[in-house]
Amino acid sequence: MLSIAFLQNLVDYGVIGLLGVMSFLTFFFWVERLLFYRSLDLAKYPHKEELEMEITNHVHILSTFGSNAPYIGLLGTVFGIILTFYTMGQSGEMDVKHIMSSLSLALKATAMGLIVAIPAIFLYNHLVRKIEKILVQWKLLHKVSTHAT
Repeated sequence: MLSIAFLQNLVDYGVIGLLGVMSFLTFFFWVERLLFYRSLDLAKYPHKEELEMEITNHVHILSTFGSNAPYIGLLGTVFGIILTFYTMGQSGEMDVKHIMSSLSLALKATAMGLIVAIPAIFLYNHLVRKIEKILVQWKLLHKVSTHAT
């Protein structure tokens, strides 16, 4: 049977590790999209659909991480609280110091989930605005070139 210490470490390092990876990927894909937008040549895209497919790649990842990171953090907190109550029940002791420290450590998962989610949503909204501006620029470019011929 799995030990309580192993489960606590799994919850701590597993959830916090997953949220850390999500945070890194959020920043990575945001930077990748910004670099792509900077080098984008709108004249290469005669059809708006092709452009939309290119400029929206990987943007959904930021939205997904932003909307799900709080739930992953909350899941880690719930597991931490369950393990705390299980440990209390097995030991039969009501050591307030141990209970409070265990519960505060469990709540760090929720905090980490929010720390990942809030910037992810900001960065997602930033990219959505960039996409809107690129599409307007494409429309203006092709409107001008259509009238010029």
